Amino acid sequence: MAEGFTAAGANTALDEVAAAYPWIKPHIGAPGASGTANAATETTRKQATWGAASAGQVANTAQLQWTNVAASEDWTHFSAWSAESGGTCGFTGQMTANPVVAGDTGTIAVGALTASLPLAS
Repeated sequence: MAEGFTAAGANTALDEVAAAYPWIKPHIGAPGASGTANAATETTRKQATWGAASAGQVANTAQLQWTNVAASEDWTHFSAWSAESGGTCGFTGQMTANPVVAGDTGTIAVGALTASLPLAS
């Protein structure tokens, strides 16, 4: 017997969580349980636009940009927060590796941020 989320249940949960935690902070490694480990030098959070979840996965539908980034580093993970500053971290995840160069614009492409829930099989 399969146990776990159905696609419909996972999609509902992901849509609600993504709506509650739209503020994205880049990281240079796994953010850890509280979303604060391995933070990128860039501290500004940007508000993501999430698409409707499908097949237990949700992704950003608009690019995010940070102008004049503070350091050269490789953004590999992200944390999602309830507020532009302060707030609580709702979830973390990996993103398509994104090298940035100090002084340039750091961009996270459409679809580069994803969150998923395992589905019952």
